[in-house]
Amino acid sequence: MTSIPPVDLRSDTLTLPTPAMRRAMIDAPLGDDVIDVDPTIDRLQAIMAERTGKEAAIFVPSGTMANQIALRVHCRPGDEFVCDDGCHILHYEQGAYAQLSGLAARPIIWPDSIPTVESLEHVVRPPSEHVVRTRLLALENTHNKGGGRVVPIEAIERCAAAAHQLGLATHLDGARLFNAVVASGIPLERWCAPFDTVSLCFSKGLGAPVGSVLVGSREMIAQARRHRKLFGGAMRQVGLLGAAALHALEHHVERLAEDHAHAARLADAIRQIPGLTLEPERVDTNIVIFRIDSPLGSSRQFVERLAFEGVRAMPFSHEHVRLVTYLGIDAPAIDRAIEGLRRAATI
Repeated sequence: MTSIPPVDLRSDTLTLPTPAMRRAMIDAPLGDDVIDVDPTIDRLQAIMAERTGKEAAIFVPSGTMANQIALRVHCRPGDEFVCDDGCHILHYEQGAYAQLSGLAARPIIWPDSIPTVESLEHVVRPPSEHVVRTRLLALENTHNKGGGRVVPIEAIERCAAAAHQLGLATHLDGARLFNAVVASGIPLERWCAPFDTVSLCFSKGLGAPVGSVLVGSREMIAQARRHRKLFGGAMRQVGLLGAAALHALEHHVERLAEDHAHAARLADAIRQIPGLTLEPERVDTNIVIFRIDSPLGSSRQFVERLAFEGVRAMPFSHEHVRLVTYLGIDAPAIDRAIEGLRRAATI
């Protein structure tokens, strides 16, 4: 008898390339993207520049590298960037801004992950030989630790405009920005317009095996190419990966709405399970975070019980668990996950 595989909701990075995506990778025209041009990557970069409304784009192995390259483009050693205190750059990139580029971070606590002009104005340091120079505002959308929150476009536009008036550059960690596009109906170009640089990921909900892109002005992307080489991100016949990204752009963007609907079903079920509380209550896209009441144990203990029920999840703090939906998680899998949640919460 064949056992049923677990429903794995740990991350949308678990998305696997579809058979059609794999065929596209095999058939991709290739070249050496370091000493010459890889035609498939060249096409991908041109398309991403056009869709985001920027002058140029560069393909890199990961979103973390894209973010770190952007920080290095905008800042110099000893400079400071302002960010949300829950952002990916601050929490999940090993403090690379300090290790690689000698930068300091100035986190701000923004309720509901929504930036405000007033808080930004209060943290930008005046010119002085005694303090670091504040150079950059870095935002994230959608917001991972904010439960996949779509940060409102109006708040982003106001805060980015204020940052520019204060003499700061702006960068957006848009690893899941396509989720924001689909959830809001707001075009990608408008989401990107307030920022000097934007990073976008192909290997989460879009289902490509590897890769992100950084977009910006031609001058900034020329600098980014140098930094990519320094960080070890220059690759040769990388059109194999570029073809996966191109396939994802053509076939996997609009279907993100299915992931959002599945996450909404999970959220509705969690609201009805005693001992579990959505935090945040609002679920905009494909991420669901909930708190476990103390009688149910720690998040790790709860995740162990979930695994016994055939559901894999990620502890997100001592008392929080994260679930993420993605391509390959269908409606029957969500049914099984909901039943597993109910059983795991019964002690």
